[in-house]
Amino acid sequence: MKIKSAQFAVSAPDLASCPPSALPEFAFIGRSNVGKSSLINLLAEKKDLAKVSDLPGKTKLINFFTINGNWTLVDLPGYGYAKVAREDRLEFNTAVRDYLGQRSNLRRVFVLIDSRLPPQEMDLKFVHWLGQRSLPFALVFTKVDKQAIQHSRNAIEQFRQALAKSTEAQPRIFASSIVTKTGRSEILGFIEQALTQAKGKFVLAPMMRGPVRDSAEAADEPEAASE
Repeated sequence: MKIKSAQFAVSAPDLASCPPSALPEFAFIGRSNVGKSSLINLLAEKKDLAKVSDLPGKTKLINFFTINGNWTLVDLPGYGYAKVAREDRLEFNTAVRDYLGQRSNLRRVFVLIDSRLPPQEMDLKFVHWLGQRSLPFALVFTKVDKQAIQHSRNAIEQFRQALAKSTEAQPRIFASSIVTKTGRSEILGFIEQALTQAKGKFVLAPMMRGPVRDSAEAADEPEAASE
């Protein structure tokens, strides 16, 4: 896919403020400092499209970017953990939960994972959350240039094995590097294929259940994990 134009559209604090749009949306999300803004800028080949910061949790709003005039890249606030009544619980922006659960034209969620780390529980729990709701997702392992190739491969395999314990989903996996531009063409090619193959439209689904897909698209999506 050749990126001919990439423009910031709008920032939204909640689902109600998200712009009405018939364009298919591809959302990107991850923990703080995983390299999400840098990856978005790499994909768009625009240095300052998404604001890069050394401060964790910089993204607070849902940011929409129109790409080539025919699809939307969505930059979502990250997720983490909170201590509640002596138990850890997955915590992320309420607007993100509502967006993922109800946005009718969401096509894929790209979850960014730091390739330098062993499987992190918060990443696994978030991916499991997506699987439970039949939300189609892919994994992008970032910063693979910062270590030996075999170390990245081992980290990806460890995460794959850990993921298999909690969900039957088998998402597409990408390795990426901002420095070497590894993964850019593969991710954009994947999005292009999804745009080409999409024959039906999503219909609005009830809260927290995710969009309902037509049978043509459903065949290509990961299976949801059992409760």
